[in-house]
Amino acid sequence: MKAAIFEHAGKMVVEDVAKPQIQAPDDVLIKVIRTCVCGSDLWSYKEGDHKQAHSMNDGHEALGIIEEVGEGITDLKVGDFVIAPFTHGCGQCAGCKDGFDGTCDNHPAPTNWGGGYQAQYIRFHYANWALIKVPGKPEDYSEEMMKSLLTLADVMATGYHAAFCARVKKGDKVVVIGDGAVGQSAVIAAKMMGASRIVLMSRHEDRQKLALESGATDIVEERGEEGIAKVREILGGPADAALECVGKQAAFEQAVGVLRSGGRLGYVGVPHEDNLNLWELFSHNIQVAGGSASVTTHVKNVLLDAVLKGEINPGRVFTQTYSLDEIDQAYKDMADRKTIKSYVIVD
Repeated sequence: MKAAIFEHAGKMVVEDVAKPQIQAPDDVLIKVIRTCVCGSDLWSYKEGDHKQAHSMNDGHEALGIIEEVGEGITDLKVGDFVIAPFTHGCGQCAGCKDGFDGTCDNHPAPTNWGGGYQAQYIRFHYANWALIKVPGKPEDYSEEMMKSLLTLADVMATGYHAAFCARVKKGDKVVVIGDGAVGQSAVIAAKMMGASRIVLMSRHEDRQKLALESGATDIVEERGEEGIAKVREILGGPADAALECVGKQAAFEQAVGVLRSGGRLGYVGVPHEDNLNLWELFSHNIQVAGGSASVTTHVKNVLLDAVLKGEINPGRVFTQTYSLDEIDQAYKDMADRKTIKSYVIVD
């Protein structure tokens, strides 16, 4: 089968590799029809990120058709149309039952996360509960709907998780830090939860426009202390909640800075620095929660239904389409900010 390979920083290639096989009773083999590039994939692509050269891609979002099931699979069958999330919760542990299947107690990291999804076939482990069935078949859906369904494998669920962890509620004033696909999804989620004001911190006109169409009420281009002051000026004071969707220390500090005393911070950006200033949190009673998104829980409980009913359209974050053979260009265009998120048609 064809699969994308991380050749080295700045270079993806496509090679013929062995087709994966069922290895455990709760495995399924999925024929991938749509995949994409995530902002987190770019850490390796742009900088190497300590990733081994000539190794499997970091892709972790897919739509596909089940081709084979393990003997322990009870709720899925060959031919099912499924969303393959990047997380693999069990659905039974205390963490999963509390809505945090993204960090399942029975499936600890790294087995709780998937990878290698930029390929023609993937083995999805722990499939019994984590894999998400979509009604009907792919041909029942428009390409635009397919894009929205694909966001449910990660970015829409991750943006929603930021708002979920920040306990956004009706009437809240919310600030979103990060204008990529996750930040755009966080805007959608904040609107779903009833926020009265949603400020996106962004310097890119195309991303500002998309966010305003999705429910953002205000845009702030400034950064640092100037950005914090601008947010407070626009809102008439500090925010109730901040959603950090980047993973950089500067973004985290921005999120803390815009919050009122007792404010709530939901963070989903993959951390790449660890210099957390606990005094800033302590001195303002800032409440912090976040982590790997509870994809299966959020999609099954809320997001799949919202997409199928047309209540939200997160697929608009895909602004360019590629074939699997064009995977290097898909990465490059995201790295160069020529597209918000790259959509890849596999079959």
